Amino acid sequence: MRFNLKSSIRVAFALALLPPLLGNGFDASSKPVEDARPIPVDRGAAATWQALMKLRTRASMLMIVAHPDDEDGATLAYESRGLGVRTDLMTLDRGEGGANVMSSDLWDALGLVRTEELLQAGRYYGLDGQYFSSLADYGFSKSLKEALDQWGHDRVLAEAVRVVRTVRPLVVTSVFVGGPTDGHGQHATAGLMAQEVFKAAGDPNMFPEQILAGLMPWTPVKVYARAPFFRTSEKGSYDYATHHWGPVGVQNHVTEQWEPGQVSATLAVPVGTYDSLAGLTYSQISREGLGFQKSQNGGSDVPMPTDQVARYHRFGSHIPSKDKEESFFDGIDVSLVGIADLAGPTPPAFLKSGLEQINGFVESAISGFSAQNPSAVAATLAKGLKATNALVDGVEKSALPAENKYNVLHELRVKQKQFNTALVASLGISAEAEVVPAARGGDIPAEFRGAQQSFQMATPGQSFHVGVHLFDGGKLPVEIESVALNAPSGKNWSATLDAATPKQIEPGKAADVRFAVKVPEDEPYSRPYFSRPDMEQPYYDIADKAAIDKPQGPYPLAATVRYQFDGLTLETSNVVQVINKVTGPGTLRSPMPVGPAISVALNPSAGIVPLGEKSFPVSVRLHNNTEGTAKANVRLNLPDGWISEPASVPVGFTHRGEEQAVPFTVHPNSITQKPYEITAVAEYDGKQYKEGYVSVGYTGLRPYFLYSPATYKTTGADVKMASSQKIAYIEGSGDDIPAALEALGVHVSFLSAQDLASGDLSKYDSIVVGVRAYAVRPDLIANNARLLKYVEDGGVVIVQYNTPEFDHNYGPYPYVMSNDPEEVTDEKSAVTILNPKHPLFTWPNAITSKDFDGWIEERGSKFLVSWDKQYESLLETHDAEQDPQKGGLLYARYGRGAYIYNAYAFYRQLPLGVPGAYRIFANMLSLPKNPQFRSGE
Repeated sequence: MRFNLKSSIRVAFALALLPPLLGNGFDASSKPVEDARPIPVDRGAAATWQALMKLRTRASMLMIVAHPDDEDGATLAYESRGLGVRTDLMTLDRGEGGANVMSSDLWDALGLVRTEELLQAGRYYGLDGQYFSSLADYGFSKSLKEALDQWGHDRVLAEAVRVVRTVRPLVVTSVFVGGPTDGHGQHATAGLMAQEVFKAAGDPNMFPEQILAGLMPWTPVKVYARAPFFRTSEKGSYDYATHHWGPVGVQNHVTEQWEPGQVSATLAVPVGTYDSLAGLTYSQISREGLGFQKSQNGGSDVPMPTDQVARYHRFGSHIPSKDKEESFFDGIDVSLVGIADLAGPTPPAFLKSGLEQINGFVESAISGFSAQNPSAVAATLAKGLKATNALVDGVEKSALPAENKYNVLHELRVKQKQFNTALVASLGISAEAEVVPAARGGDIPAEFRGAQQSFQMATPGQSFHVGVHLFDGGKLPVEIESVALNAPSGKNWSATLDAATPKQIEPGKAADVRFAVKVPEDEPYSRPYFSRPDMEQPYYDIADKAAIDKPQGPYPLAATVRYQFDGLTLETSNVVQVINKVTGPGTLRSPMPVGPAISVALNPSAGIVPLGEKSFPVSVRLHNNTEGTAKANVRLNLPDGWISEPASVPVGFTHRGEEQAVPFTVHPNSITQKPYEITAVAEYDGKQYKEGYVSVGYTGLRPYFLYSPATYKTTGADVKMASSQKIAYIEGSGDDIPAALEALGVHVSFLSAQDLASGDLSKYDSIVVGVRAYAVRPDLIANNARLLKYVEDGGVVIVQYNTPEFDHNYGPYPYVMSNDPEEVTDEKSAVTILNPKHPLFTWPNAITSKDFDGWIEERGSKFLVSWDKQYESLLETHDAEQDPQKGGLLYARYGRGAYIYNAYAFYRQLPLGVPGAYRIFANMLSLPKNPQFRSGE
């Protein structure tokens, strides 16, 4: 049988504009499940029980935070898994400005990493949905004012209001209160927005364009924030961002009143409650999820069980509320029958009686639930879904006012989805879809075949096979209505079904369906729906308005299976997965992406060219996604008057996944202090490829793909570097400085653990210690004495920014960083050179304050607090209202060599081609050849 997916896609899009199909327990616009398999706490009887808990209540909550890992996962898990609350999470940005101890991904690449980490964590929290604004994390921010100046108050509020109007929560919460005690300006913005949407989302005059787009106003009933646990003393409360003391209390942004004193807890959420089906407390379940957010700290611990609570303070309520509450929903009718309240003061009788009938079926299913036989409640759930469908039909035909009808139908359609979920779980039916080999497994039984390695990225025009595996793990047979492949792009995919779809699956049995698939030639690539032209823009431009607020855009292909049970159509939809067999982790499944046949990249993508340079190397990195052999031709588009040698290069590939580095030597006609741009172009099969992608993340994290033009942006810079330098690099958590140094003609040697332990360090002029190396390199700590001996014998060590793990006097003389070290976040803050005649500032480049112009994101992080007099402080800078910071660049002679601690953010500046940063770093690297240094000054 042959199916034209374009026609089925058109039908799906038409259905998405209508209410859910009557007689069906699903919404035609439901998002396919992106993960190959559910997590352990969402399988079997536990999954059925979770679904029943959600069916019995209309309680709903939206939590608003600033960054991934800010969320109170324990509270979310308790509310969702313990009470059945529909929980959603809105994260204002993706954490692009943070650190990364797991990979070298920074900036927007790190934002994608942290998005994927949070999506994995959210599965454990039991989230019903995750939402992101278009804002980008521009770096550490010390005040609410700075954050709002960067982002724009109304931009942030409009996006938060849109999410509230979309999910329509009864309660809004935040981890933050919207003030200095939040410890970060972006945190404070999240707290402020949680309170402001409480008032703004229900006002139709606020952002009326959202109403015109189809949303309706919505007023949450209550708003809360986590009761802050800030440090207080006779000085007041401590501001962790500015390290200053302020008055004790918080600003209530709902009442616009100052609430003095320590913030009281309105309620205590018992997150230490034990879940007998999961065998963990809700706090432990959440920490299992938090452990996936590794990029910031390498992973978290799951604590021992205890009677833990999370305290929240109520900032506003539209109903009379007590000072002390038992739950977020005290005083709100969150029963199914409570949905009738949305119809107005006198709801129609049919609505209330219909809800009572549905509630009766749900309660009957709960009382009849058996962990040994979840299928026993399927018939009761089917009655509940039929009653819900009938009630939806009645409400649609009713004369309820438009807004009341909208609100009631929103809740009933949530129930339709929840009934579908509960029925699928109780029946034990599951489906998995993945790329499979063209040839079947022959006589090998399925249980012994296992998954086989597949390609990792499909390309336009490619043909391959998809297998859909169906299983009935329950005790009742299930009829198969259809198995289909769906593509959200609407392009003309084609699929040929190998054989007729089985009509029924018996309990304990499985069935397999195979499709031969061809990707359309014009299928768009799988990429973020958001991008920005540079790191200075603190928000993203949105390419796909349909995906706005979502974590990512849709994956290109999903398998949708429709089942018949008791006269109802049920549905599951799963994204097609690719298979990667990795030694150690084993078989890894991830959603199949579509990408270019040839990926083209220049690394680094930005840098400098020294004035007077006659030639410099450029390396083009090509990645092949085509099957078998392929021949391409690569060339450079250059500024006028520049030439490359060779002019073009033919490249041959022998297999999919092969990478090649193509070297060019560029001869500039002349260089002045202005920007230049070089673009690499690969020609293959009659098409030109001028962009490439990187797969961000690390092994074990679902990959995503960041695209960028195959462009090298460079600037002519008056920078000199001592010749014949041998530089070693101790790589830390990952940074791009080694690649950036290629522009200075420096090719670093990376030091391994064995090199540090027993290698000849004396052959190097300088050794650079990478970002956060003392946090991730135990071999560095173990052999730190050898590093100091190298300095004593005449070498130069340059230690870049490190976290408090460095606070153990690893230098030649004592120093103190503290557990809460200072940061200078304003990249435009004035920098004073304390000793202009110091060797670091005189040769080979004469350094002035202008070399600190054009810096990006920040001046530096993890400044030292105090140090031995043997260290000389060379620079001073500070943010507004911050004490002068002199612990960012310290220099000490030790024996015949020198030791430098550098907290300034060169690891951010060099990869982005900031000329002044190159000039300063070149002086540090050139220090061993500096005549002034060699003379002992």
